[in-house]
Amino acid sequence: MKTSVIGTGLIGSQVIERLTAAGHDATGHSRSTGLDLLTGDGLDDALRGADVVVNVTNSPTFDDASIDFFRTTVTTLLAAAQAADVGHIVTLSIVGVDQVPDLAYYRAKTLQEKLVEAGPIPYSIVRATQFMEFVAPTMDWTTDGEVVRLPATPIQPISSAEVAAAVAEVAAGTPLRGIRDIAGPDVFPLDELGRLTLEATGDHRHVVTDETAGLFAAVKGNALLAPESAHLASTHYRDWLRSH
Repeated sequence: MKTSVIGTGLIGSQVIERLTAAGHDATGHSRSTGLDLLTGDGLDDALRGADVVVNVTNSPTFDDASIDFFRTTVTTLLAAAQAADVGHIVTLSIVGVDQVPDLAYYRAKTLQEKLVEAGPIPYSIVRATQFMEFVAPTMDWTTDGEVVRLPATPIQPISSAEVAAAVAEVAAGTPLRGIRDIAGPDVFPLDELGRLTLEATGDHRHVVTDETAGLFAAVKGNALLAPESAHLASTHYRDWLRSH
């Protein structure tokens, strides 16, 4: 099976490794290889002979511009995949993405899903909870001196390695024509997760609970927690911290 992975960052690079190790022909494509999804430059070459395309690209911003980014890139990718006779498109998305209308980026990802669902290519959507690797950057965004301001938004962190494994598994199978939710095994209020992280890493900052701080302040209730039908990963955040 030949798979074209669009996006070679944190997830894409690991998906390529997983598929290659399983004996598949997986290649990565991004700006560094001459691909521009906004214009379509390099896309025909990237998809030539591909049975499956995996889209793990991301918008460069989280504001309203992300909506135009996903509308343009998904439309361009679907048209090129249809022309190349691709039989399966796999898209990485976010658990609860359609439950947070106050966030432009989540509205953009919801649009991405709808375009894929309505498109001409048999599809699979993998929705993941927040990556463990993103906890530290999330804290940095709301840091002022020695204070980290975080809301108590419940999240269910998952390691990027387990996200990549799930995406690779779906890519190697038949199209789901639906959504698979994946999540970490534990639920934490984000402020508590921040305190745990600072303690484990010897960071001298301290967390102040602030329900207005950062992107996750727009999340209501348990919107970002996985549904009961989700596939739960095995890596616990505390164990992941110790290994990283």
